[in-house]
Amino acid sequence: MNTIVTKFGGSSLADAEQFRKVKNIIISNNARKYVIPSAPGKRTSKDSKITDLLYLCYAHINTGISLDDVFDHIKNRYIDIVTDLKLNLDIRPYLDTIKRDLENGASSDYAASRGEYLNAIILSNYLGFEFIDAKDVIIFNNDSCLNYDETLKLLKEKLSSFDRVVIPGFYGSDKDGNIITFSRGGSDVTGALVTASLNADLYENWTDVSGFLMADPRIISNPKPISTITYTELRELSYMGASVLHEEAIFPVRNAGIPINIRNTNRPKDKGTFIIKDPLNDDSQTITGIAGKKNFTVISITKALMNSELGFCRKILSILEQHNISFENMPSGIDTVCLVISDSQLKNKTSLIVEEIKRTCNPDTIEVHPNMALIATVGKGMAKQKGVASKIFTALSEADVNIRMIDQGSSEINILVGIENNNFEKAITAIYNSFN
Repeated sequence: MNTIVTKFGGSSLADAEQFRKVKNIIISNNARKYVIPSAPGKRTSKDSKITDLLYLCYAHINTGISLDDVFDHIKNRYIDIVTDLKLNLDIRPYLDTIKRDLENGASSDYAASRGEYLNAIILSNYLGFEFIDAKDVIIFNNDSCLNYDETLKLLKEKLSSFDRVVIPGFYGSDKDGNIITFSRGGSDVTGALVTASLNADLYENWTDVSGFLMADPRIISNPKPISTITYTELRELSYMGASVLHEEAIFPVRNAGIPINIRNTNRPKDKGTFIIKDPLNDDSQTITGIAGKKNFTVISITKALMNSELGFCRKILSILEQHNISFENMPSGIDTVCLVISDSQLKNKTSLIVEEIKRTCNPDTIEVHPNMALIATVGKGMAKQKGVASKIFTALSEADVNIRMIDQGSSEINILVGIENNNFEKAITAIYNSFN
Protein backbone atom coordinates (compact mmCIF):
# COMPACT_ATOMS: atom_id res chain seq x y z
CA MET A 1 0.00 0.00 0.00
CA ASN A 2 1.65 3.22 -1.18
CA THR A 3 -0.39 6.10 0.26
CA ILE A 4 -2.56 6.27 3.37
CA VAL A 5 -4.26 9.45 4.55
CA THR A 6 -4.80 9.53 8.32
CA LYS A 7 -7.23 11.76 10.18
CA PHE A 8 -7.08 11.95 13.97
CA GLY A 9 -10.04 13.15 16.04
CA GLY A 10 -9.99 15.44 19.06
CA SER A 11 -9.75 12.65 21.63
CA SER A 12 -6.72 11.29 19.77
CA LEU A 13 -4.86 14.60 20.22
CA ALA A 14 -6.17 15.82 23.58
CA ASP A 15 -2.78 15.94 25.33
CA ALA A 16 0.91 15.09 24.92
CA GLU A 17 0.43 11.42 25.71
CA GLN A 18 -2.12 11.13 22.91
CA PHE A 19 0.31 12.88 20.55
CA ARG A 20 2.85 10.17 21.35
CA LYS A 21 0.32 7.48 20.46
CA VAL A 22 -0.39 9.25 17.18
CA LYS A 23 3.29 9.45 16.29
CA ASN A 24 3.78 5.75 17.02
CA ILE A 25 0.86 4.93 14.73
CA ILE A 26 2.19 7.07 11.89
CA ILE A 27 5.80 5.86 12.01
CA SER A 28 4.67 2.22 12.23
CA ASN A 29 3.60 2.35 8.56
CA ASN A 30 5.65 4.25 5.99
CA ALA A 31 2.57 4.64 3.78
CA ARG A 32 0.99 7.06 6.29
CA LYS A 33 2.17 10.21 4.58
CA TYR A 34 -0.65 12.73 4.96
CA VAL A 35 -2.14 13.63 8.34
CA ILE A 36 -5.24 15.68 9.22
CA PRO A 37 -5.59 16.62 12.90
CA SER A 38 -8.61 17.89 14.80
CA ALA A 39 -8.42 20.33 17.71
CA PRO A 40 -7.70 18.89 21.19
CA GLY A 41 -10.76 17.22 22.68
CA LYS A 42 -11.64 16.45 26.27
CA ARG A 43 -9.01 14.83 28.49
CA THR A 44 -11.62 13.88 31.10
CA SER A 45 -15.41 13.98 31.26
CA LYS A 46 -15.23 17.31 33.12
CA ASP A 47 -12.78 18.87 30.68
CA SER A 48 -13.63 21.20 27.77
CA LYS A 49 -12.95 20.85 24.06
CA ILE A 50 -10.65 23.54 22.71
CA THR A 51 -13.13 24.40 19.95
CA ASP A 52 -15.84 25.06 22.55
CA LEU A 53 -13.48 27.38 24.43
CA LEU A 54 -12.65 29.25 21.24
CA TYR A 55 -16.35 29.76 20.50
CA LEU A 56 -16.67 31.05 24.07
CA CYS A 57 -13.86 33.53 23.46
CA TYR A 58 -15.71 34.84 20.42
CA ALA A 59 -18.93 35.15 22.45
CA HIS A 60 -17.13 37.04 25.20
CA ILE A 61 -15.71 39.56 22.74
CA ASN A 62 -19.13 40.15 21.21
CA THR A 63 -20.77 40.73 24.57
CA GLY A 64 -18.07 43.03 25.91
CA ILE A 65 -16.61 40.49 28.36
CA SER A 66 -12.88 39.99 28.67
CA LEU A 67 -11.65 36.77 27.07
CA ASP A 68 -8.49 36.64 29.20
CA ASP A 69 -9.53 33.85 31.58
CA VAL A 70 -10.90 31.56 28.86
CA PHE A 71 -8.00 32.19 26.52
CA ASP A 72 -5.55 31.42 29.32
CA HIS A 73 -7.07 27.93 29.51
CA ILE A 74 -6.48 27.50 25.78
CA LYS A 75 -2.98 28.91 25.97
CA ASN A 76 -1.98 26.64 28.84
CA ARG A 77 -3.29 23.53 27.06
CA TYR A 78 -1.09 24.13 24.04
CA ILE A 79 1.97 25.22 26.03
CA ASP A 80 1.65 22.05 28.15
CA ILE A 81 1.55 19.87 25.02
CA VAL A 82 4.61 21.52 23.50
CA THR A 83 6.51 21.41 26.80
CA ASP A 84 5.65 17.77 27.52
CA LEU A 85 6.75 16.75 24.01
CA LYS A 86 10.01 18.69 24.45
CA LEU A 87 9.62 20.38 21.09
CA ASN A 88 11.86 23.11 19.74
CA LEU A 89 8.79 25.20 19.01
CA ASP A 90 7.66 28.49 20.52
CA ILE A 91 3.87 28.32 20.30
CA ARG A 92 3.32 31.60 22.16
CA PRO A 93 3.59 33.95 19.13
CA TYR A 94 0.88 31.96 17.35
CA LEU A 95 -1.36 32.19 20.42
CA ASP A 96 -0.70 35.91 20.80
CA THR A 97 -1.66 36.52 17.16
CA ILE A 98 -4.90 34.59 17.57
CA LYS A 99 -5.85 36.48 20.71
CA ARG A 100 -5.10 39.80 19.02
CA ASP A 101 -7.18 38.82 15.97
CA LEU A 102 -10.13 37.86 18.17
CA GLU A 103 -9.95 41.15 20.07
CA ASN A 104 -9.87 42.98 16.73
CA GLY A 105 -13.13 41.43 15.54
CA ALA A 106 -12.18 38.17 13.83
CA SER A 107 -15.14 36.02 12.75
CA SER A 108 -16.61 33.08 14.65
CA ASP A 109 -15.33 30.75 11.91
CA TYR A 110 -11.82 32.10 12.41
CA ALA A 111 -12.12 31.57 16.16
CA ALA A 112 -13.38 28.00 15.81
CA SER A 113 -10.72 27.03 13.28
CA ARG A 114 -7.71 27.97 15.41
CA GLY A 115 -7.82 24.75 17.44
CA GLU A 116 -7.03 22.64 14.37
CA TYR A 117 -4.56 25.23 13.11
CA LEU A 118 -2.47 25.14 16.29
CA ASN A 119 -2.65 21.36 16.62
CA ALA A 120 -1.43 20.96 13.04
CA ILE A 121 1.53 23.28 13.68
CA ILE A 122 2.51 21.26 16.75
CA LEU A 123 1.98 17.89 15.07
CA SER A 124 3.94 18.83 11.94
CA ASN A 125 6.84 19.92 14.16
CA TYR A 126 6.63 16.73 16.23
CA LEU A 127 6.54 14.46 13.17
CA GLY A 128 8.97 16.45 11.03
CA PHE A 129 6.30 16.77 8.31
CA GLU A 130 5.56 19.80 6.15
CA PHE A 131 2.73 22.07 7.40
CA ILE A 132 0.18 23.23 4.81
CA ASP A 133 -2.49 25.64 5.98
CA ALA A 134 -5.98 24.44 5.00
CA LYS A 135 -6.97 27.98 4.02
CA ASP A 136 -4.62 27.69 1.02
CA VAL A 137 -6.09 24.45 -0.35
CA ILE A 138 -9.70 24.10 0.89
CA ILE A 139 -11.77 26.66 -1.04
CA PHE A 140 -15.31 27.83 -0.38
CA ASN A 141 -17.52 29.93 -2.63
CA ASN A 142 -18.80 33.27 -1.35
CA ASP A 143 -22.01 31.51 -0.22
CA SER A 144 -19.86 29.38 2.16
CA CYS A 145 -20.41 26.23 0.09
CA LEU A 146 -17.37 24.12 -0.72
CA ASN A 147 -15.90 24.61 -4.18
CA TYR A 148 -15.20 20.93 -4.71
CA ASP A 149 -13.43 21.10 -8.07
CA GLU A 150 -11.18 24.03 -7.14
CA THR A 151 -10.31 22.36 -3.83
CA LEU A 152 -9.27 19.09 -5.47
CA LYS A 153 -7.21 21.00 -8.04
CA LEU A 154 -5.36 23.02 -5.40
CA LEU A 155 -4.77 19.98 -3.21
CA LYS A 156 -3.26 18.04 -6.12
CA GLU A 157 -0.97 20.93 -7.04
CA LYS A 158 0.17 21.66 -3.50
CA LEU A 159 0.60 18.09 -2.27
CA SER A 160 2.61 17.06 -5.32
CA SER A 161 5.50 19.15 -3.98
CA PHE A 162 5.76 17.35 -0.64
CA ASP A 163 6.09 13.74 0.45
CA ARG A 164 4.81 14.04 4.02
CA VAL A 165 2.32 16.67 5.10
CA VAL A 166 0.09 17.79 7.99
CA ILE A 167 -3.04 19.76 7.02
CA PRO A 168 -5.41 21.06 9.72
CA GLY A 169 -8.98 19.84 9.39
CA PHE A 170 -12.33 21.60 9.75
CA TYR A 171 -11.72 24.80 7.76
CA GLY A 172 -10.69 26.50 4.54
CA SER A 173 -11.20 29.96 3.10
CA ASP A 174 -13.28 31.78 0.52
CA LYS A 175 -11.82 33.60 -2.48
CA ASP A 176 -11.38 36.73 -0.39
CA GLY A 177 -9.24 34.86 2.13
CA ASN A 178 -11.88 34.75 4.89
CA ILE A 179 -11.74 31.62 7.06
CA ILE A 180 -14.78 29.35 6.56
CA THR A 181 -15.47 26.23 8.62
CA PHE A 182 -17.32 23.06 7.79
CA SER A 183 -20.03 21.97 10.19
CA ARG A 184 -18.94 20.07 13.32
CA GLY A 185 -17.09 16.93 12.33
CA GLY A 186 -15.62 18.78 9.36
CA SER A 187 -12.12 17.39 9.89
CA ASP A 188 -13.54 14.14 8.51
CA VAL A 189 -14.45 16.03 5.34
CA THR A 190 -10.97 17.55 5.04
CA GLY A 191 -9.43 14.10 5.32
CA ALA A 192 -11.74 12.73 2.66
CA LEU A 193 -10.93 15.60 0.28
CA VAL A 194 -7.19 15.06 0.73
CA THR A 195 -7.69 11.32 0.12
CA ALA A 196 -9.69 11.89 -3.05
CA SER A 197 -7.25 14.47 -4.42
CA LEU A 198 -4.36 12.03 -4.02
CA ASN A 199 -6.37 9.02 -5.17
CA ALA A 200 -4.87 7.40 -2.07
CA ASP A 201 -5.12 3.70 -1.35
CA LEU A 202 -6.85 4.13 2.02
CA TYR A 203 -8.37 6.77 4.28
CA GLU A 204 -7.86 5.96 7.97
CA ASN A 205 -10.10 7.77 10.43
CA TRP A 206 -8.66 7.43 13.94
CA THR A 207 -10.95 8.08 16.89
CA ASP A 208 -11.70 6.62 20.35
CA VAL A 209 -13.75 3.62 19.21
CA SER A 210 -12.70 0.50 17.31
CA GLY A 211 -15.06 1.02 14.40
CA PHE A 212 -18.79 0.43 14.16
CA LEU A 213 -20.79 -1.96 16.31
CA MET A 214 -23.86 -3.95 15.29
CA ALA A 215 -25.97 -2.12 17.86
CA ASP A 216 -25.82 0.65 20.43
CA PRO A 217 -23.61 -0.53 23.35
CA ARG A 218 -25.80 1.51 25.71
CA ILE A 219 -28.59 -0.96 24.88
CA ILE A 220 -26.74 -4.17 23.98
CA SER A 221 -23.92 -5.34 26.23
CA ASN A 222 -20.76 -5.96 24.15
CA PRO A 223 -22.36 -5.92 20.70
CA LYS A 224 -20.39 -7.55 17.91
CA PRO A 225 -18.10 -5.29 15.89
CA ILE A 226 -18.75 -4.70 12.20
CA SER A 227 -15.64 -5.71 10.27
CA THR A 228 -16.82 -4.45 6.86
CA ILE A 229 -19.72 -2.29 5.78
CA THR A 230 -20.64 -0.82 2.40
CA TYR A 231 -21.16 2.87 1.84
CA THR A 232 -24.85 2.16 1.17
CA GLU A 233 -25.29 0.30 4.45
CA LEU A 234 -23.45 3.04 6.31
CA ARG A 235 -25.76 5.64 4.82
CA GLU A 236 -28.80 3.71 6.05
CA LEU A 237 -27.39 3.26 9.57
CA SER A 238 -26.05 6.82 9.76
CA TYR A 239 -29.46 8.15 8.84
CA MET A 240 -30.82 6.41 11.93
CA GLY A 241 -28.13 7.93 14.14
CA ALA A 242 -25.50 5.16 14.23
CA SER A 243 -22.30 6.80 13.03
CA VAL A 244 -18.87 7.85 14.21
CA LEU A 245 -18.14 9.48 10.86
CA HIS A 246 -19.34 12.79 9.43
CA GLU A 247 -21.73 11.85 6.60
CA GLU A 248 -20.31 14.41 4.16
CA ALA A 249 -16.92 12.71 4.51
CA ILE A 250 -18.25 9.63 2.77
CA PHE A 251 -18.90 11.17 -0.63
CA PRO A 252 -15.43 12.28 -1.87
CA VAL A 253 -13.92 8.85 -1.18
CA ARG A 254 -17.00 6.95 -2.27
CA ASN A 255 -16.88 8.63 -5.67
CA ALA A 256 -13.23 7.58 -5.97
CA GLY A 257 -13.91 4.04 -4.73
CA ILE A 258 -11.41 4.42 -1.89
CA PRO A 259 -12.03 2.40 1.31
CA ILE A 260 -12.24 4.03 4.74
CA ASN A 261 -10.91 2.33 7.86
CA ILE A 262 -12.29 3.46 11.24
CA ARG A 263 -9.58 2.83 13.86
CA ASN A 264 -9.03 3.32 17.61
CA THR A 265 -6.01 5.45 18.59
CA ASN A 266 -5.99 3.87 22.04
CA ARG A 267 -6.16 0.33 20.64
CA PRO A 268 -4.17 0.52 17.40
CA LYS A 269 -3.94 -3.26 17.02
CA ASP A 270 -7.72 -3.49 16.57
CA LYS A 271 -8.55 -3.78 12.87
CA GLY A 272 -11.58 -1.52 13.17
CA THR A 273 -14.26 -1.26 10.49
CA PHE A 274 -13.61 -1.06 6.75
CA ILE A 275 -16.11 0.94 4.71
CA ILE A 276 -16.06 -0.33 1.14
CA LYS A 277 -17.85 0.31 -2.12
CA ASP A 278 -18.99 -3.19 -3.03
CA PRO A 279 -20.19 -5.91 -0.66
CA LEU A 280 -18.02 -8.91 0.06
CA ASN A 281 -19.22 -12.34 -1.05
CA ASP A 282 -19.96 -13.42 2.51
CA ASP A 283 -23.16 -15.44 2.73
CA SER A 284 -22.71 -15.87 6.49
CA GLN A 285 -23.50 -12.19 7.20
CA THR A 286 -27.25 -11.65 6.97
CA ILE A 287 -27.50 -8.29 8.71
CA THR A 288 -24.85 -5.65 9.23
CA GLY A 289 -26.32 -3.49 11.95
CA ILE A 290 -29.37 -2.28 13.86
CA ALA A 291 -30.05 1.36 14.66
CA GLY A 292 -32.99 3.53 15.58
CA LYS A 293 -34.35 6.81 16.86
CA LYS A 294 -37.14 7.79 19.21
CA ASN A 295 -39.71 10.58 19.30
CA PHE A 296 -41.67 10.53 16.08
CA THR A 297 -45.31 11.24 15.36
CA VAL A 298 -47.22 9.24 12.73
CA ILE A 299 -50.13 10.91 10.95
CA SER A 300 -52.23 8.19 9.30
CA ILE A 301 -54.56 9.28 6.49
CA THR A 302 -57.18 7.11 4.76
CA LYS A 303 -59.44 7.90 1.82
CA ALA A 304 -61.32 5.57 -0.50
CA LEU A 305 -59.88 5.56 -4.05
CA MET A 306 -56.94 7.67 -2.94
CA ASN A 307 -54.76 6.01 -5.58
CA SER A 308 -56.96 7.36 -8.40
CA GLU A 309 -57.09 10.95 -7.09
CA LEU A 310 -54.44 12.96 -8.91
CA GLY A 311 -52.21 15.09 -6.70
CA PHE A 312 -53.43 13.73 -3.35
CA CYS A 313 -49.96 13.14 -1.86
CA ARG A 314 -48.64 16.31 -3.47
CA LYS A 315 -51.26 18.31 -1.55
CA ILE A 316 -50.19 16.69 1.71
CA LEU A 317 -46.51 17.36 1.10
CA SER A 318 -47.26 20.94 0.08
CA ILE A 319 -48.82 21.51 3.49
CA LEU A 320 -45.67 20.26 5.20
CA GLU A 321 -43.53 22.42 2.93
CA GLN A 322 -45.54 25.54 3.75
CA HIS A 323 -44.77 24.98 7.43
CA ASN A 324 -41.10 24.15 6.81
CA ILE A 325 -41.54 20.55 7.99
CA SER A 326 -39.69 17.58 6.49
CA PHE A 327 -40.94 14.01 6.87
CA GLU A 328 -38.86 10.98 7.82
CA ASN A 329 -40.81 8.31 5.99
CA MET A 330 -44.02 7.97 3.97
CA PRO A 331 -45.32 4.40 3.75
CA SER A 332 -48.53 4.01 1.77
CA GLY A 333 -51.20 1.60 0.56
CA ILE A 334 -53.98 1.85 -2.02
CA ASP A 335 -56.25 3.90 0.24
CA THR A 336 -53.83 4.91 3.00
CA VAL A 337 -50.74 7.02 3.49
CA CYS A 338 -48.74 7.68 6.65
CA LEU A 339 -46.51 10.61 7.42
CA VAL A 340 -43.70 9.80 9.86
CA ILE A 341 -42.40 13.11 11.24
CA SER A 342 -39.80 13.81 13.89
CA ASP A 343 -41.18 15.63 16.93
CA SER A 344 -38.34 18.12 16.58
CA GLN A 345 -39.81 19.07 13.20
CA LEU A 346 -43.45 19.16 14.27
CA LYS A 347 -42.99 21.02 17.55
CA ASN A 348 -46.48 22.41 18.35
CA LYS A 349 -47.85 22.29 14.81
CA THR A 350 -49.55 18.88 14.87
CA SER A 351 -53.14 20.16 15.25
CA LEU A 352 -52.56 22.83 12.62
CA ILE A 353 -51.20 20.30 10.11
CA VAL A 354 -54.06 17.89 10.73
CA GLU A 355 -56.70 20.61 10.23
CA GLU A 356 -55.10 21.75 6.98
CA ILE A 357 -54.97 18.16 5.66
CA LYS A 358 -58.68 17.76 6.50
CA ARG A 359 -59.58 20.99 4.75
CA THR A 360 -57.38 20.49 1.70
CA CYS A 361 -57.60 16.73 1.11
CA ASN A 362 -60.97 15.80 2.65
CA PRO A 363 -59.81 12.37 3.93
CA ASP A 364 -62.20 9.74 5.29
CA THR A 365 -60.18 9.46 8.50
CA ILE A 366 -57.02 10.94 9.93
CA GLU A 367 -55.36 9.60 13.07
CA VAL A 368 -52.34 10.84 15.03
CA HIS A 369 -50.01 8.39 16.80
CA PRO A 370 -47.43 10.16 18.98
CA ASN A 371 -44.50 8.70 20.96
CA MET A 372 -43.27 6.49 18.13
CA ALA A 373 -39.78 5.12 17.45
CA LEU A 374 -38.19 3.81 14.26
CA ILE A 375 -35.78 0.88 14.11
CA ALA A 376 -33.81 -0.02 10.98
CA THR A 377 -32.34 -3.47 10.44
CA VAL A 378 -29.74 -3.09 7.70
CA GLY A 379 -27.68 -5.55 5.69
CA LYS A 380 -26.70 -6.34 2.10
CA GLY A 381 -27.13 -10.02 2.90
CA MET A 382 -30.84 -9.59 3.61
CA ALA A 383 -31.76 -9.63 -0.08
CA LYS A 384 -30.22 -13.11 -0.51
CA GLN A 385 -31.59 -14.72 2.64
CA LYS A 386 -35.09 -16.12 3.06
CA GLY A 387 -37.15 -15.41 6.15
CA VAL A 388 -35.31 -12.31 7.40
CA ALA A 389 -38.49 -10.28 7.82
CA SER A 390 -40.19 -13.22 9.52
CA LYS A 391 -37.28 -13.50 11.93
CA ILE A 392 -37.55 -9.83 12.86
CA PHE A 393 -41.31 -9.91 13.33
CA THR A 394 -41.21 -13.15 15.32
CA ALA A 395 -38.56 -11.72 17.63
CA LEU A 396 -40.64 -8.62 18.27
CA SER A 397 -43.77 -10.67 18.84
CA GLU A 398 -42.04 -12.92 21.35
CA ALA A 399 -40.75 -9.80 23.14
CA ASP A 400 -44.35 -8.53 23.32
CA VAL A 401 -43.58 -5.52 21.11
CA ASN A 402 -46.43 -4.26 18.94
CA ILE A 403 -45.39 -3.22 15.43
CA ARG A 404 -47.25 -0.10 14.32
CA MET A 405 -45.56 0.37 10.94
CA ILE A 406 -43.48 -1.67 8.47
CA ASP A 407 -41.51 -0.43 5.48
CA GLN A 408 -38.86 -2.02 3.26
CA GLY A 409 -36.84 -0.11 0.69
CA SER A 410 -36.64 -1.25 -2.93
CA SER A 411 -32.96 -2.12 -2.46
CA GLU A 412 -34.00 -4.76 0.10
CA ILE A 413 -31.13 -3.88 2.45
CA ASN A 414 -33.28 -2.19 5.09
CA ILE A 415 -36.40 -3.22 7.00
CA LEU A 416 -37.89 -0.36 9.00
CA VAL A 417 -40.38 -0.91 11.81
CA GLY A 418 -42.30 1.64 13.81
CA ILE A 419 -42.99 0.89 17.47
CA GLU A 420 -43.86 2.82 20.61
CA ASN A 421 -41.08 4.72 22.38
CA ASN A 422 -41.35 2.69 25.56
CA ASN A 423 -40.54 -0.52 23.63
CA PHE A 424 -37.46 0.88 21.90
CA GLU A 425 -34.66 -0.76 23.92
CA LYS A 426 -36.59 -4.02 24.23
CA ALA A 427 -37.17 -4.16 20.47
CA ILE A 428 -33.52 -3.55 19.55
CA THR A 429 -32.45 -6.22 22.02
CA ALA A 430 -34.93 -8.71 20.57
CA ILE A 431 -33.86 -8.12 16.96
CA TYR A 432 -30.15 -8.25 17.84
CA ASN A 433 -30.50 -11.51 19.79
CA SER A 434 -32.46 -13.15 16.99
CA PHE A 435 -29.50 -12.81 14.61
CA ASN A 436 -26.70 -13.53 17.12
